[in-house]
Amino acid sequence: MNAAPHQTLGEIWVYLAASPLLGLTLTLLAYQGAVWLNRRCGGHPLANPVLLAVVVLVALLAATGTPYQTYFDGAQFVHFLLGPATVALAIPLYAQLDRLKRMAGPLLVALLAGSLTAALSAVLVGKLLGASDATLLSLAPKSVTTPIAMGIAERLGGLPSLTAVLVILTGILGAVGAQGLYALMKCRDPAVRGFALGVASHGIGTARAFQVGEQAGAFSALAMGLNGLLTAALLPWLLPPLLRWLG
Repeated sequence: MNAAPHQTLGEIWVYLAASPLLGLTLTLLAYQGAVWLNRRCGGHPLANPVLLAVVVLVALLAATGTPYQTYFDGAQFVHFLLGPATVALAIPLYAQLDRLKRMAGPLLVALLAGSLTAALSAVLVGKLLGASDATLLSLAPKSVTTPIAMGIAERLGGLPSLTAVLVILTGILGAVGAQGLYALMKCRDPAVRGFALGVASHGIGTARAFQVGEQAGAFSALAMGLNGLLTAALLPWLLPPLLRWLG
């Protein structure tokens, strides 16, 4: 007697799940499909490719009961490429070097203000809502790119896994809502738009900025890197006395 179709599919999935390349293949297919859908939607912010790909992958892993570690054994190749991809962002930034020099002063002020606002406002709101100290420490680096944010959270005594989720949510929210906010504020300068998006929404925001234009993407990449460095340097000094003061 032939096996039921669902049993056959289950056996195939178990066989495929044993391959470390399954996570990589699923990630690439999910993102490529999300990019296609984003283009079909005319690049609408709500059809953000990262958001769509994450939803598809989470649904698939939940439906098949696949542990995250099994998925990550293959997807870690994409994770490894984040480093070279980040370094490569220096190429479009170099093309904007002349304007960057002219704007150096205002950008440094904006970086300091944006970095402190992103971290401290999250901590204050979390405290008002009754969050635990561990949650507050996990919230603080939410606007920093994931590898740096998780390192900061671990050093402060937060929960790196929670920080990773918060970072992704922050990036998606920024990528989805930035254009509407810029229109409301009548902010049209692509350099200003990109820098603000990079400070607030790290890598996901930078990807969205590059969809808008190369200049916006270059300044967003700069902001993402500088915000990571500044946040890593300031938070270990600022947060402990702030939490003591808040009680």
